[in-house]
Amino acid sequence: MVSAMNAPAAPRLIRFHKPYGVLSQFTAEGRWRGLKEFIDLPGVYVAGRLDADSEGLLLLTGDGRLQARIADPRFKMEKTYWVQVEGVPDAAALAALRRGVQLRDGPTLPARARLLEAPPPLPARDPPIRVRQSIPTAWIELAIREGRNRQVRRMSAAVGHPTLRLVRAAIGPHTLDGLALGAYAVTEPGMGC
Repeated sequence: MVSAMNAPAAPRLIRFHKPYGVLSQFTAEGRWRGLKEFIDLPGVYVAGRLDADSEGLLLLTGDGRLQARIADPRFKMEKTYWVQVEGVPDAAALAALRRGVQLRDGPTLPARARLLEAPPPLPARDPPIRVRQSIPTAWIELAIREGRNRQVRRMSAAVGHPTLRLVRAAIGPHTLDGLALGAYAVTEPGMGC
């Protein structure tokens, strides 16, 4: 019999590279798959969410205080996104994102925004994004400290560049680095958590 003192500790933090079409919950729903298909670790819960039609970094933990710290907007943990948009944002569009844009639910906080010179190193999306021959696309990096519903998509649309693909690259000090699509890694919380 294993005593509580000898029992293995629950993982502190799991970094997961969430594919398109996967919910931020363990149970599948309708056409969307669940995390159970990828992560078979008991006692861990999602810290923050990422829409099923978005990809990228999702953090999970068994530590309730850490989960709240990551997910709660009061702690203002920066989240960095790579956003493929329709058209090529000019300096004015990027400046508007940096200042904060007006959305239906109020103005956003200022963000860090820059045009990426090349697409980020990501696997192809399945299914692929819609492509229109006559309209180019570009990638921007956008870092925000809020977490409103579909905020990044609404921000890009507000400056005239609808989002085609959305990938969360980092949450605070935690990144997608070294994670294949659909893979997870157990790590320790960083200084920002």
